[in-house]
Amino acid sequence: MEKKDAINLNPLILAFIGDSTFENFVRERIILRGTASLPHKLHLEAIRYVKAANQSYIMEVIESGLSEEEAYIFKRGRNMKSMTVPKNAKVIDYRRATGFEALIGYLFLIGEEERLLEIMELSAKAIEERKEDMKEDMKGVNGNG
Repeated sequence: MEKKDAINLNPLILAFIGDSTFENFVRERIILRGTASLPHKLHLEAIRYVKAANQSYIMEVIESGLSEEEAYIFKRGRNMKSMTVPKNAKVIDYRRATGFEALIGYLFLIGEEERLLEIMELSAKAIEERKEDMKEDMKGVNGNG
């Protein structure tokens, strides 16, 4: 799809395709890493990457490295009013996650595969490092550190 056509799509449409694109990336990553073997455990592992709070965190980490065009797409998605917000998500996190998914969808639709993969890799690493940081924090809380 040409940029001019993709940029004019409703940001929720971009987020729709971005959601599935990132979900497939995460599922493949989890399977290739071999961190879980049962479908239920795979699902629980995938949720860590795709839940709104963590996608919001991803944007905190990567936003400063976005191009002007990418930041514009993210902001359009973030500012789009959605009819619903999941009960387990804060509105701000859900909106930022929608912006993240819109960016992923945009890059996918315009065929920017290298940049798309770069952003998804940075995103996954941000969540994985966050998980490790949280484990370290919990050691002190539980008296294990």
